Amino acid sequence: MAPDSSDTAPISPSKEHVECKELDVDVEFGGIEARNKLERRLLLKLDMHMSMLVLIFILNFIDRNNASAARTQLTADLHLEGTQYATLLSILYVGYIIMQVPSNMFLNYIGKPSLYLPACMVIWGVISALTGITTNFVGALLTRFFLGFIEAAFLPGAVFLISKWYKRTEIGSRLAILYCGNMISNAFGALIASGILANMDGVRGQAAWRWLFYIEGSLTVTVAIMAAFVLPDFPMTTKWLTDDERRLALKRMEEDAGVGDQLETENGGFGYGFYLAIADWKVWWIATLLIAQVIALSFTGYFPTLTATLGYNPTASLLLVAPPWIYAAIFTFVWTRHSDKTQERFLHMSISNLIGIIGSLISICTMNTAARYFSLFLMAQSNSASVLMTTWESNIFARPPSKRAVCFSLINAVQQLGSISGSYAWPTNWGPTYRYSYTIVIACNVTAITMTLILRQHLKTLNKKLEREEQEQGIEEKGFRYVL
Repeated sequence: MAPDSSDTAPISPSKEHVECKELDVDVEFGGIEARNKLERRLLLKLDMHMSMLVLIFILNFIDRNNASAARTQLTADLHLEGTQYATLLSILYVGYIIMQVPSNMFLNYIGKPSLYLPACMVIWGVISALTGITTNFVGALLTRFFLGFIEAAFLPGAVFLISKWYKRTEIGSRLAILYCGNMISNAFGALIASGILANMDGVRGQAAWRWLFYIEGSLTVTVAIMAAFVLPDFPMTTKWLTDDERRLALKRMEEDAGVGDQLETENGGFGYGFYLAIADWKVWWIATLLIAQVIALSFTGYFPTLTATLGYNPTASLLLVAPPWIYAAIFTFVWTRHSDKTQERFLHMSISNLIGIIGSLISICTMNTAARYFSLFLMAQSNSASVLMTTWESNIFARPPSKRAVCFSLINAVQQLGSISGSYAWPTNWGPTYRYSYTIVIACNVTAITMTLILRQHLKTLNKKLEREEQEQGIEEKGFRYVL
């Protein structure tokens, strides 16, 4: 594949710049040892503040997935029929798609994620709680739509915020920790739900599933207020940095991408970044790839349904949800750290997808309880492929920041078409074997692996082009390269 005009990479330093840099390395920070000490202090401070994103992500997914945990009671109380339950799940992603790009554009414009993300969190917590007062399909449909509309601000905003602070050798492990919040929410959300659904039915005349929405929505609002005092803004606007820390944070990003964020202003600012994003075919290729990946992960929203096929009572079925997701969180953290250390993405993603395929094949071939439960562990870990792709995006779309903001949100929005489609991939009449559903999962995993291979080969071609350009210009220092 030949590179097109949208395949732009950060500018490589000139020969004169390299010579100057060799003379002035880290002088402004007091030398290399002083810089390393300052950098360790900056990263520790930053990691402590960023850890709030994990808690927010846990609550984000708990609020989103509590309908799955309460499927039986909610379906009965609201008299849902046919595909109405699947529609309740899918309508959330319609609002999600609509809001993601405008939200990240607005976040990049105001530069205050410490206020914007918690404000959105308060609103979606209230909406989640209001789901508990609905009495029919239409009411639940409206709350789910607006829940997705507001929740859309968080994930692309969080990824964008992380990418403004961490280098490409650091970002994978941070995103892995963030996405572990997703998996932990699947584990502990089910544990919380099992306790509420088993013990609160009839309390103050309310059904247990309604209490589930009330309690979890209230918890979200409480944490949102705390988050406003903890989350950082961008390097230029965060108030709790010292002057040295701020200069180092900006310099780290400049060194990592080969060009400073100021280039965006020189080239027309925000509108220019938006144009670069929508004109870059890689954005649409990755979004399409992730549609397949998301459909392959559609079992996530039906995990309590799949554990219910093992033949245990409702409380035990919810408790069985937790172990596969705890394993998936540990696997994802270790696997993405290894990917960061080796600076390799394609093989790590493909191996994760292949393990998921093996899990689906086991579920297709047997109804043995132990074998099917083991297969859920293999399938759950395939979430690491999505984490690795998100990490990869930070390198592929390095600069300018406005383009990166639009790329993250646009890709994440388009991939939700997979969430909408996947909501209909697990109808009850395909159970308890769900062989057709697992076949869809396998097909989408194969599609994702194939498209990832094509992307890798294209980026490899672009790296060779960058190397040739450096040789022609007499540049000795190796500049920006795409991670493969």
